[in-house]
Amino acid sequence: MELPALGWQALVILVVFGVSLLIATYSTYAERVIAAFLQDRVGPDRAGPFGLLQPLADAVKLFTKEEFFPAGSNRALFVFGPCLAMVTALMASAVIPFGNYLQFGSTIIWLQGIEVNIGMLYVFGVVSLGVYGIMIGGWASNNKFSLLGAIRAASQNISYELAMGLSLIAVLMISETLSLREITLQQSVPGEWQFWNIVKQPLGFIIFIVCAFAETNRTPFDLPECETELVGGYHTEYSSMKMGLYLFAEYINVFVASAVMSVLYFGGFNFPFQYELRAFLAESQGMVTAHNIVTGLGVVAIFVKIFSFIFFFMWVRWTLPRFRYDQLMRLGWTILIPLAIFNILLTGGLIVFNIIPQVPKWWLLQ
Repeated sequence: MELPALGWQALVILVVFGVSLLIATYSTYAERVIAAFLQDRVGPDRAGPFGLLQPLADAVKLFTKEEFFPAGSNRALFVFGPCLAMVTALMASAVIPFGNYLQFGSTIIWLQGIEVNIGMLYVFGVVSLGVYGIMIGGWASNNKFSLLGAIRAASQNISYELAMGLSLIAVLMISETLSLREITLQQSVPGEWQFWNIVKQPLGFIIFIVCAFAETNRTPFDLPECETELVGGYHTEYSSMKMGLYLFAEYINVFVASAVMSVLYFGGFNFPFQYELRAFLAESQGMVTAHNIVTGLGVVAIFVKIFSFIFFFMWVRWTLPRFRYDQLMRLGWTILIPLAIFNILLTGGLIVFNIIPQVPKWWLLQ
């Protein structure tokens, strides 16, 4: 019996969640390998060949460690905090287009969990909820260091979400849509518009990636959990899998941030000469088969871009020292936000004078 369209979409959603968890799991392994490479160390090499089973060993360790609840803590919120952080991190990946569509006879499978015309707004809304998981966990721990880390995380996320949102407005002015699928397809339109948004928005991309480091609490913006000042920050009192959920949520957020940057600025699942390749394959394989092959290569292309960004996140972590907290706030409020506003005004001027032509509606050119 043929699986209905809703069934295929549910399967895609499950695959997206599974891939997100798998990438988060092996990001912990990649972090150690890259750190070892940059610091001229051996790295993980005991659990399985080349240490590939190290994430599995970590999972067993986290699941079997003792559950610890601090005296005076709010138990319900203490458990709810890491759960909320994990759920919101996973929800953000639902609207990211990891490919175009596959066609098998009359069945069309979109390689995206959910397509909504407010996709980017959805990502911002869900990611913004993640800070509540950190705030709740820090407050419920009944620990001053945890509370200070949670307060830092909240103020940091609020500050840098403003600059990130303003940097995104310039892309939306060019694209005239909030749909991540449409933004991706616009960057594949042939002709005079055939270049990615990084060419049109280099300043916006720089602002966005700096804010992405702050949003994901990665070095040099890991002030909510810096060991030298706050012992471990908002998750100081956590142990077992509750601690694991916070760590997993951070790596899933890195994955989502990398995917969003790939979609907004680097063409998403588009790659050079895809139309020429599809036309060449269509001569011998047929149009449907050629399209499916190009779609598969597009999935490979977007994951290459995502993994490149993840590597960059880890490279920066083991290269740069963290900021002082006053430097962090000053960078967000007095440098990035004014730069983002300037970028909006500059983009508007370039659009008015037709120096940056707005892309025509993608569905008219397909």
